[in-house]
Amino acid sequence: MGERNQHVSLGTEEPEYDLWEPLDPDVAGVFRGLSASDLEYRDRARAFVQDEVRPVIDGFWDRAEYPLHLAKRLGDLDLLRDGIDVPGFPEQSLLAASLTTMELARGDGSISTIVGVQGALALRSIAFCGSDEQKQRWLPSLARGEELGAFALTEPTHGSDSVSLETSARADGDEFVIYGHKKWIGSGSVGQIAVVWARGDDGRVQGFLVPQDAPGYHATTIEGKISLRAIWQAHIEFDGVRVGLDAKLPGANSFADTARVLQATRLGVAWAALGHATAVYETAVHYAKQRVQFGRPLAASQVVQGRLAEMLSQLTSLQTLLMQLTRAEETGDLTGPGASLGKYTATRTARAMAAQARDMLGGNGILLKHRVARHFADIEAIHTYEGTETVQALIIGREITGISAFV
Repeated sequence: MGERNQHVSLGTEEPEYDLWEPLDPDVAGVFRGLSASDLEYRDRARAFVQDEVRPVIDGFWDRAEYPLHLAKRLGDLDLLRDGIDVPGFPEQSLLAASLTTMELARGDGSISTIVGVQGALALRSIAFCGSDEQKQRWLPSLARGEELGAFALTEPTHGSDSVSLETSARADGDEFVIYGHKKWIGSGSVGQIAVVWARGDDGRVQGFLVPQDAPGYHATTIEGKISLRAIWQAHIEFDGVRVGLDAKLPGANSFADTARVLQATRLGVAWAALGHATAVYETAVHYAKQRVQFGRPLAASQVVQGRLAEMLSQLTSLQTLLMQLTRAEETGDLTGPGASLGKYTATRTARAMAAQARDMLGGNGILLKHRVARHFADIEAIHTYEGTETVQALIIGREITGISAFV
């Protein structure tokens, strides 16, 4: 009886799958000839993912906990800046920042979003629009991850139409008084400072640096998310928050200044989508080689090979597009519609690839330990933020036709 039970258990025990090994798919040679500096940032981000993110991220994601120690480590490793020049830090090219984002998203969407909030939005807003004193105070601290920043633009009733925001900042002597609500604000309940976009007395959108511990700043962490569970977004109420005149960002005086920050980050979201797409492709390839059904690996099936070929085709097209758009951005030739096309194409492609990979893993595809489910869920968030698919399509359509279909 004992021998029989042993025989049965050996026949039904499932092996542990190794699904995280980087494959570096680059059929078109898109990443050949990268500079030593760009490669160094990419490899540093990859090592961080493999050594520090991989062992713990499923637990943080499952429990919806913010791994604040990993945010600080990103600063220690100089992976938080998103290419922004900060005194005392080495030069980081746009491509190095893009490769960093790709590698972090390949590990986890929440981790790459920490950089998107801290570097791409909060730090960039101060770098683009801040005074010399504001830059000196905040840029090094945010870049090192010593303090966390938030970017408070979206409101409960103004998402895609953020230009219509209603939060107000009224002058009162030597202070501004802020009233209103914001929603989906990353790090808005755990940080030190928030870049708040509000309407001034002249009705124009302006930017303000608001301490998160200021009286009247009430932030509630949004619960019940099925995506980006390892970073906290907040619903914030500004109930008569008072800040000094020096809290205003002098270079933020209209929504065009806000849009300048957003356009610069849109391509970064596309690179994050490429990281997710790479992760689900890697997972599918590894699983197909290791999973045995009907007496042979899944990879021996013509259907599976055809699906993997389709995924590689999608991935290669995405790599080529984003590299070309990034080169255009480096030379100052990338247009707003071009950035929108990158985001539109990348998140749609990553979404389709994640669905394909999830299906290829069968029932195992919904388990966190098998990697793809987390990416499958997180792509849903990046497909929406920084401008929904519909908004991007309308920007592109206006460029194609010369006619605005926004209402």
